[in-house]
Amino acid sequence: MRKPALSAATLVIALGVLTACGSGSDQKNTAPNSTTTATVDASTQPAAKPLTAGDAFTRLAAKVPSAKLSGVVTADNDPNHLLGRPNQYTSKITFTDSRIKAGDVAGAEPGSVGLGGAIEVFKTAADAQARADYIQKVTKGIPMLVEYDYVSGTVLVRVSHYLTPTQAADYKAGADSLG
Repeated sequence: MRKPALSAATLVIALGVLTACGSGSDQKNTAPNSTTTATVDASTQPAAKPLTAGDAFTRLAAKVPSAKLSGVVTADNDPNHLLGRPNQYTSKITFTDSRIKAGDVAGAEPGSVGLGGAIEVFKTAADAQARADYIQKVTKGIPMLVEYDYVSGTVLVRVSHYLTPTQAADYKAGADSLG
């Protein structure tokens, strides 16, 4: 009879030791101190929040004060019907630029790149570059549709041709800081 009692006691002690090892050591190892360096495993960290067109505009407008948000493109109001489609932009905004003369854009529809520009964000940098290449190819021979296009990572910044090259360079510098 003594043998089963001893085995049960041994089992209780063993479980107690295992439980103590499982909970006590984690607290000791995670406490910060000046003599240890924490290592972070990137695969266990949450993914960074993807940049949206609105986020990109906020950063761009800090560098180009003449830019003012004029619209947020949704699936319901996208004139190109590209938002969310395969290999197309995942978010888009439009903006105006106060340096563009009103007479130059009289009759332009709200949201037109000619009024200032647009920011389109894609899932991949390759998709953003493909869109910029397409726009440049299509507008190459039509001066009134030509625009400045700046790709930075997954972001395409489209800028009105009514701005001078020097003025448009402000957007290029802003776009370069997005990537």
